Amino acid sequence: MALFKLPLSGDVVQWINPVTWFLSGNQISTNVYLGDSSSPETEAEILDRVGTYGRQLGQITDAVVVLLRHLPDRESLAPDESKVVEAFEKMANDIADIKQKHKRQAVRP
Repeated sequence: MALFKLPLSGDVVQWINPVTWFLSGNQISTNVYLGDSSSPETEAEILDRVGTYGRQLGQITDAVVVLLRHLPDRESLAPDESKVVEAFEKMANDIADIKQKHKRQAVRP
């Protein structure tokens, strides 16, 4: 596995299996390497069929924002729990800012 770094791009990894490359009509596919996985095949299928990490994070964030809106008594949270919720809300707002910048629907806390 060769590691290629392009200017301003971070790490890019390209796997080329010589046997399948020649048998498949010389088609090359590029994968972005995001770290070790205990099940790369599962992860690849999830990315292909469910959505990118960004899409998954966006949907999970939107769902948690909705749940937080219905949290019955946020004042009863311990101080460290409140900090966790506040940090999440800041992240959710940052994500919403980026979505709006790209004219995507955004859910805000």
